[in-house]
Parts: sequence; C-alpha cells; structure tokens
Amino acid sequence: MSDPVTALKNASYEGGIAAISEIGPLGMITLRGDLKSASIRKASTAVAGVDYPETRMCNSDGERGIAWMSPDELLVMCPYDEVAQSLDEIHGTISADHTLAANVSDARAVFQVKGSRAREVMGKLAPVDLAADQFTPGMFRRTRMAQVPAAFWMRDDETFQIICFRSVAQYVFDLLKIAAQPGSEVNHF
Repeated sequence: MSDPVTALKNASYEGGIAAISEIGPLGMITLRGDLKSASIRKASTAVAGVDYPETRMCNSDGERGIAWMSPDELLVMCPYDEVAQSLDEIHGTISADHTLAANVSDARAVFQVKGSRAREVMGKLAPVDLAADQFTPGMFRRTRMAQVPAAFWMRDDETFQIICFRSVAQYVFDLLKIAAQPGSEVNHF
C-alpha cells in the first residue's frame, strides 16, 4: 500500500500575520440521510468520538470530529488510516436507514490558519461575520473563499480549520498566503 500524500505535501507559510499550513492526510466520510435518525447519531459519534453537533457547528478533537454540513449531511472525521474500518462500522449501524456514507478523504484538502490575526486573514476571504461575539470556536460555515467553495470552523480562539476540494488546494493556499502577507493587518477584529 502506498503512503497517502496531501495535495500540497503539507505546505506551510510562517512569514505573515498568521501561520498557514496544510494539514493531513485526514480521514473524511460524508454521511447523508435523516440527521434525526438515532442510527446516524450513533454511527457518527462512535467513529468520531465526539458529541453530535448542533446545526452549523463542528465538534472536533485532534483528527476526530463531526461537522454539520447541511440539513441532511454530516462530515465525519477520523485518522486517515481508520477510514475503511470506520466506514464498515457506519454501514453496519445505518444499514436499515436510507443513507449514504462515502470516503471523501482523497478528494479534499485541509488547511489551518493560526495566530492572533487569524480572523483578519479569514475575514478578507469569506463573506462571514467573524467578529469574536458572532463566530466562536465550534461554529461551522460552508461558504466561498474568493472564487471557490470551502468550509471552515474555529478549533479555538486563534485557529481556523478549512476544508476545500483537493483540485483547488493550491489556489486556496495562495489566497491564504496573500491574505496573511506581512503588513496586511486591517485591525478590524
């Protein structure tokens, strides 16, 4: 079996107002169905090891997590090498429900923006109110970053985690680097 490789081979940029890094590989499973179903809740929390998220939230701990993606979709995160086993567990738990569970790990890229000015970097790129009293750790948004779809949440007060399609990873990394370039502070947050 070959070793997994991230889209940008864990590229990073430390020279600006926030640290930008590609992280991963990260195991990601799209789980679609009736989110009120007890079996979906049970399957997702068993694999992720975190509490089930409320609407527009993400509960995460290290490589594990569950993000609310839409009224009928979750993103379940786990270590990359556990995806096949996790999918088997999910399928075993949800088999009686009309659901879909699919491995999307290799179709996505994951980035982190970290630092006291992380909100400024993200605020330049996404049409989301990122004021500290409006967007708090755990809140999750699917939106656009410049010209591409992306999703993000705050892991803590100074760390954003971003997921995008692997095919636009270089574009997103470049956007983040430009938004974090030295001297680009806007002092809004």
